[in-house]
Amino acid sequence: MTIHIGAAPGDIAETVLMPGDPYRAKWAAETFLEDARLVNEVRGMLGYTGTWNGHRVTIQGSGMGMPSLSIYANELIRDYGAKTLIRIGSCGGMQDKVKVRDVILAMTASTVNSPSSGIFRELNFAPCADWGLLQAAAQAAAKRGSATHIGGIYSSDVFYDERPDLNEQMVRHGILGVEMEAAELYTLAARHGCRALAVLTVSDHLGTGEALSSDQRERSFGDMAEIALEAAFS
Repeated sequence: MTIHIGAAPGDIAETVLMPGDPYRAKWAAETFLEDARLVNEVRGMLGYTGTWNGHRVTIQGSGMGMPSLSIYANELIRDYGAKTLIRIGSCGGMQDKVKVRDVILAMTASTVNSPSSGIFRELNFAPCADWGLLQAAAQAAAKRGSATHIGGIYSSDVFYDERPDLNEQMVRHGILGVEMEAAELYTLAARHGCRALAVLTVSDHLGTGEALSSDQRERSFGDMAEIALEAAFS
């Protein structure tokens, strides 16, 4: 048991899927896992462990933003022995070729600032996904026929952004989408020798203003979860 995770030793699997919303963690566990059991509910940040095709899996909410994800990822890795961490969540599309409902597999994650920035000081560390997970996720997405994009994303440390000039530069440099967690996840995975990947569904588009309803997001979320699970155990 840690400060933020109330699971007992052995309750957390080595493979962890991390949606931001704890209720999406509950929905994903009930939908995709067999014998799913609640192992964490500290501060309402739900976590479940069960099996998928015979493999043990934990689905643990991470909260919104890099500071929140950093808390859970650190404890999952250091105290519970997690080895593979896959973020499954939504993002905003930034390129014209990226459409609402498309899947983005984040190869790299740029950011202005993260909880780990103080460690590097003057160094601009380049957080990136695990290649094996990325390759396996691409194959799983192709098998499902999902419209998929692979490339760089931007992990913002604010939701209500007031930097249109920065967004313009992201678009100019080919950034596919924006979310709020992956850069820190990739950095922590690199630090601790773990595998990490972000599998994202485009829920809205910064250029067109199009956005999915909550029901549509839930259906798209299922595709992400299945891609992540297949990638984790390929």
